[in-house]
Amino acid sequence: MARLVVQNAVRQAVRDSGCNCAGNFSDALSERVSAMVKDAVTRAQANGRKTVQSRDL
Repeated sequence: MARLVVQNAVRQAVRDSGCNCAGNFSDALSERVSAMVKDAVTRAQANGRKTVQSRDL
């Protein structure tokens, strides 16, 4: 599976919030993002569109 999130950006966002980031956090986040993209594509196709829009989330 391709990584869909930038690991350094995720770690920095967590650090900016005053927490530490476990090594596997960005992998888990990428998996969730991948599932969200897949669901959005399915919804767009079900509505007869080839363009995924924010409302598909």
